[in-house]
Amino acid sequence: MRLPSRSPGQQPGPAVASTAPTRRRPPTIGRRPASREPDLAAYRTAVAELLVEVGALADAPAATARQVLLDQRLREPAIASVLEATPQGLVGARETLLLEMARYQPNARSSAHDLTALVRIYLLSRIDVMWWGDSPAYLTDGQVNTSTDLVDLEWLRRRELLAFRYQEQPATLVGRGLRALRRRLLPGATPHTAGLMFRRTRREVVALLNDVGREFALATPPGTPPLWVTSLARSAEHQYRLRRLGYAAMVPSGHCLGWAADVEMAWFRRFGVRGTLAELLLARQAAGEINVVDEGQAWHLCLAPTACRRFRRAYEAEMGV
Repeated sequence: MRLPSRSPGQQPGPAVASTAPTRRRPPTIGRRPASREPDLAAYRTAVAELLVEVGALADAPAATARQVLLDQRLREPAIASVLEATPQGLVGARETLLLEMARYQPNARSSAHDLTALVRIYLLSRIDVMWWGDSPAYLTDGQVNTSTDLVDLEWLRRRELLAFRYQEQPATLVGRGLRALRRRLLPGATPHTAGLMFRRTRREVVALLNDVGREFALATPPGTPPLWVTSLARSAEHQYRLRRLGYAAMVPSGHCLGWAADVEMAWFRRFGVRGTLAELLLARQAAGEINVVDEGQAWHLCLAPTACRRFRRAYEAEMGV
């Protein structure tokens, strides 16, 4: 069982989609005064300890015991302080987690390979929701594709302004066939992922990923592939679509608020640098810059509100806007 690290929108509307970088004021929603911020290092430690106990009660007949355990442990100050700060509150978060556990069915698509992983992903992702839960979600695919708060990565990629790679999901049957053929002919040449459904994200997240990508390139041997991004902004509509397909797509989610991204991890074992990337990401988490959730093949990242202004300025400096 893998344990988490112990280190320490105004409603999107149908505006014309943004392509070229433009100067916009950084958003201020979702931010909390530093004096009210829960102790996230203590929260992650308490979650890690809870996961050990959940793992010991993983058998199906232990459902009642698991509920009693969660009732007790979620009310402990280190955990309750974060859950109370989410829009659902402690009671709503507890009920949602119990419902997720009751509905859980292991499958090959889900990053939650067992109940313990499901609890870990859910509880650690609540940090994202605590940070950005006051922001309205992108409810539909159309809102993601037309929001002026999001930038199109393809515009940036063509101008060599990205320090990371991605691939889009094939839109046609022919495209999916070509992708499958390429994987058979060149197994391991790229990560085995579906690709981006939406190639759009917030400008601050672009700057974060560029920064991580440059740091990763400097820390790894020549010839190592660049940082690979597997998911960015999503609509709530798509999040529920993923849930129906069996993925552990939590709701609410930092992806649906535009502040989260997933980066490939497992593929980098081929090059002996997965540990290097993990260390870089966990160091940024310890510095309070991001939240990290180990989801197995990929790691989920969410930008912290306190780092938002710095990365907005970085984006504007990099893009010359």
